[in-house]
Amino acid sequence: MFDLLVAGEINPDLILSGDVVPRFGQAEQLLSSASLTIGSSAAIFACGAARLGLRPAFIGVCGDDMFGRFMLHELGTRGVDVRNAIVRRDQPTGLSVILNRGADRAILTLPGMIGALRGSEITDALLQQCRHLHVASYFLQTDLRPDLADVFRRARGLGLTTSLDTNYDPSEEWKRLDQLLPWTDILFLNEREALAVSGESDLDLAIKGLASRVKTLAIKLGSQGAVGVRDGRGTRVPTIPVRVVDTVGAGDSFDAGFIYAYLNHWNLERSLRLACACGALSTQQAGGTAGQPTLQEAMQYGS
Repeated sequence: MFDLLVAGEINPDLILSGDVVPRFGQAEQLLSSASLTIGSSAAIFACGAARLGLRPAFIGVCGDDMFGRFMLHELGTRGVDVRNAIVRRDQPTGLSVILNRGADRAILTLPGMIGALRGSEITDALLQQCRHLHVASYFLQTDLRPDLADVFRRARGLGLTTSLDTNYDPSEEWKRLDQLLPWTDILFLNEREALAVSGESDLDLAIKGLASRVKTLAIKLGSQGAVGVRDGRGTRVPTIPVRVVDTVGAGDSFDAGFIYAYLNHWNLERSLRLACACGALSTQQAGGTAGQPTLQEAMQYGS
């Protein structure tokens, strides 16, 4: 029924742009823009996948409040199936306030139900409806994290492929992924995350070590493009030049492009080119989803 199941957090982003560096002492600052948009890496990824033509289902947890209803409605209008999303009344939906300065940003997050999804809620019956399982924000998924290796193992046993984007660890503890990586087909990291997860201080050494533990490794390098390794063979591709408005969700749009290519059996270089195009094009509008390209738009740059 679905090309992929996306498991992760459900929370909107409140993006503030302009003079966003706070000055306390009751100083009032005027902004150039403010918008409430789809947030969370998992949700932005799911929207990017749907925009490219894939059929994603989503499972995560939100509260029975205005932010939760906003997210479920917006995901649904973008072609993401949210019938398996879990709504609870006892806690609020998470929220991220993003102070945007174009190429850089600060993020203030209310956890709410961001980490409330449990492995037992990703059932075999749901997995059997999908071809691929993607999990984002590993370090924020506090209730899912202890069981994720078992979830990935079950998924692989049912014939699914798996992918993981760890994202940043707010605790900066960077707990090891030893039990999870053997069940991970695709590992997405940026440069900082690759160094932290591997424990290396040199990116080449980090790539070498991580690539030996997963089938496919994709390292996002921002304006420098991306590096990928599959079956011991590596390649590097440049990104495309764009006028950056907002980098929120660019890495998740990259992931969506890569997964589209992966599910359609593209080679590694072509997959990275499409992924870089999707990530770059998404930065031309504010928010994580407004600039996400269609497949036709991305293929003009990433074919």
